[in-house]
Formats: sequence, C-alpha cells, structure tokens
Amino acid sequence: MRLISFLSFVFCTAFASSALAQLKSTVISPGTGWANNSINTVVFRKNSLASFGNIQFIAWYNNEGYVVLGKRRLPAGKWQLKTTPYKGNTADAHNTISIMADGDGFLHLAWDHHNNALRYCKSVAPGSLQMSDKLPMTGLLEERVTYPEFHRLPNGNLIFLYRDGQSGQGNLVINRYDIHTKQWKQLHNNLIDGENQRNAYWQACTDKSGGLHVSWVWRESGDVASNHDLCYAKSEDGGETWLKSNGEKYQLPINASTAEYICHIPQKSELINQTSMYADEEGHPFIASYWRTEGDSIPQYRVAYLLNHAWQLQNLAFRKTPFTLSGGGTKRIPISRPQIVCWKDKSGICAAVIFRDEERGNKVSVASCNGIGQNKWIVKDLTASPVGSWEPSYDTEWWKQKKALHLFVQYTEQKDAEGKADVPAQPVQVLEWNPLKK
Repeated sequence: MRLISFLSFVFCTAFASSALAQLKSTVISPGTGWANNSINTVVFRKNSLASFGNIQFIAWYNNEGYVVLGKRRLPAGKWQLKTTPYKGNTADAHNTISIMADGDGFLHLAWDHHNNALRYCKSVAPGSLQMSDKLPMTGLLEERVTYPEFHRLPNGNLIFLYRDGQSGQGNLVINRYDIHTKQWKQLHNNLIDGENQRNAYWQACTDKSGGLHVSWVWRESGDVASNHDLCYAKSEDGGETWLKSNGEKYQLPINASTAEYICHIPQKSELINQTSMYADEEGHPFIASYWRTEGDSIPQYRVAYLLNHAWQLQNLAFRKTPFTLSGGGTKRIPISRPQIVCWKDKSGICAAVIFRDEERGNKVSVASCNGIGQNKWIVKDLTASPVGSWEPSYDTEWWKQKKALHLFVQYTEQKDAEGKADVPAQPVQVLEWNPLKK
C-alpha cells in the first residue's frame, strides 16, 4: 500500500504511560518529492528541517532532482517554496541535502555528495530562500566529500562535519563557521583516523551548554557487515579539543587504539552505521542504534547512555523478525535506523526512539520510556499508513526550543545497492508530535 496523500494519515490518540498520556499529532504537506529511493528520507540528514526562532526551513529533491527549499512561520504558517537551480544525483541515496540556519538567520545548504567536490551555498539574507552561487568553505579537503552535516552551537556558530575519502578508508573533517567574521575555519582534517585500514561512521549532536558529542562505529571495508564496536568523544570548546567521557584529553587524531569504547560489538553482528545521538539538559549523551547479540538471530534496537559517569546499555527487545546485513551501497533494510530524543519529567529522564519496521507495517513508530532506568518501553505507531523505506529525521532546533517533535515524512522506496524504484512523486510532509503534551 502506498502513501498517496497526507489525508491518509490516521493517528493513535493515547499512550498507556502517564508522561505520554495523550498523543496529539498533525501533519502538514508542503509539496511532492522524488520517491524512487530514500535520498530524501535517510536518517543522516542534518537537517531536513531546521528552524531559527519561529521560522522553520525545509529542503528536499523534487521529481526532477532539483533542490526545493521552503519556509513557514511556526506554529502554523503557510509554506513558501522555492525551487533552486541546484540539482543532485538522485539515483544515489547517499547524495542527500543538509540545511541549517546560523545564529544570524542565514540558511546554509550542502547537497549532492558521495566522494565528490563540495557543493555548498548560503542564503543572500537572513530568512531568505534566495541562495548564493556555489561557495567554497575553507578550500581544504573539499574534493572527496561525503555525509555533510551541520550543527548549530548555542552561540550561533555552525559546525560542519563530513567524511574525506571513501568507505573503509575515510577521515572525519570538522569545519566551524563564525557568525561574526562570516568565515569557515577547518578545525580538524582528520579527527578520527582510520589509519588507511578503516573509517568511522559517526553520529553527532550539540548540547545546551555548547558541548559537541560524537559517537561512531568502525568499518573495516565497504561491506556493512564489517561494522564493529561503539565509541565516543566530546568537545567542550566548539570542536577544538576532544575528551573522553571521564574528562581525559584525547591526543589527536583519535584511532582504534586510543578511542573510548562504549561497548565492544563484533563484526557480522548486523550493527548498523550512522544512527543518532541526543544530549539532555545536563549534557548526558544518548545513542540509539541496532545490532544482534551472539547466539540471537534478531537485531534489536538499543540505547546507550552516560549516567553517573558510567555507560548504560538497554536492549529494547521488542522485535521478533531476523535479518542479516552485508554488502555495499545503500541497503534495503526491513527496519529504519532510529532517532532518539529525551526530556525530563517527575518520573525522571524520559526517552523516545523513532523508527520504522516491516513487522509493524512500515509505519512511523515510536518506542517510549518514562524513567529510563526502569527499562520499560512502550511501542506505538504514529501513522496508520506505511511510509515504505522512510527513516526519521527531524528539526533538532525546534525540539531543543519547544520539546515538540517535527519529523520529515515521505513515502519512499529503496532498492538494494542503489537500485531505482518506479514510484511517482510522493507528498513531502511534516509530522508534528509533542510527547510532553498531556
């Protein structure tokens, strides 16, 4: 069953737990987009939606492969849309669009990357959808860019992360944008060193005090089955210096022998790469992923988090269907990579893991936990209709500001290893859900 229009969404109205006593969500559809693979809906889009104050921006590829930008005034303004002259290779689901507004309201855009030259521009004025010509950032290591992502620091500066090189042999580059000088500076040309033997597939987030958190798995080759282990680093000075969770300073670059290991996970454990992180109000990092344990054939969603100076690990353990991961390229996988958000209430630290799973009909689903130490997860669906190969991405800045989750949702179909489906353009949607609203 295909998702034909946003009117086909029917939402659940209640959770069994007190902090999620009533689920109230709405969905807005600003246009239609390319749906023949998951390029618009992969989890590592940072971001698909990005707000500055009460202005929310959105970006996607249309059916002709052009970047479409939009904006609206929150909470319920009408979308204004603009089709840019910039085009991407939509046949490759790696070549995503990432956006972020800086602290002055300028929109920054990076698009169409898979081991190729940097494609970057910014708006000509704060809040504008009119973009500049293509720009360099630093002019350094800008020829083999993959997985670009923006993060905004509390002071309004931006962090830009990307991989220089290819799967199995890439390095993590970090640039920082200063809103006062309007210039980019390269902080690290190789923060995490694969030593020409492996590369780090990371996820990152910023916290309320300006901390930058990065976690990653190692991959030994282009084969996803060679993913292993889960590691961590943080910066408290805007990406300049890096620490372990105990405050010990890293000697850079970080490599396999010096990294802090959250947990050791063998290769061929169906461990996925590029998932999500979130840091709560106190700066505690939370990481969502999935893998299977030895002797079990079923990959399960997992949450790792740092509390009281020790790493905790929870197995959500609600899945019942086995699958295996192997090979290169963008895989067609029966479950999505997850997103995680957290908040506090009288029961303690609460968390929600957002995902999609074939065994639940490929709907937008959420596993929620009140008082994370109790390890009691309640799973519900946020939509009644399937979303195909969708993975969750959301407006990180609006969540930080309002604790309201705005998810980018579109029905897409991903064939294995960069195959192309035959699906007409599908509605691009924003699903709005406030897990704290009673």
